[in-house]
Amino acid sequence: MKLVGVRGATMLKENKAAEMKQAVIELLNEMISKNNIDNNDLVSIIFTTTKDLNCAFPAASAREIGLGDVPLLCSKEIDVPNSPKLVIRILMHTYSNLSRQDVTHVYLRGAEVLRQDLAQ
Repeated sequence: MKLVGVRGATMLKENKAAEMKQAVIELLNEMISKNNIDNNDLVSIIFTTTKDLNCAFPAASAREIGLGDVPLLCSKEIDVPNSPKLVIRILMHTYSNLSRQDVTHVYLRGAEVLRQDLAQ
């Protein structure tokens, strides 16, 4: 097994904690499922949000699905003019048998526009 990065992103309609929780859990579950990731193989997860999201910490949602023992970090994205708003991005570091080319990166709820080259 080797260390790989799995990318994901989702977009919210509003800066609301309940929506953030639902969207983050949905995204994490998809990333884990599509890449056959076992909790014991996770190394760390970085969450970023655009500047307009401050209703909650996205990492708090990860703890609710059993990822409390994984190092989690939240940060803000660079505020690039005209970039999409209300976006949560995730970079998951995990040990895997997948090659980088075989990793499935997950973009949900309109976030496909961020990386059309990677979106499934």
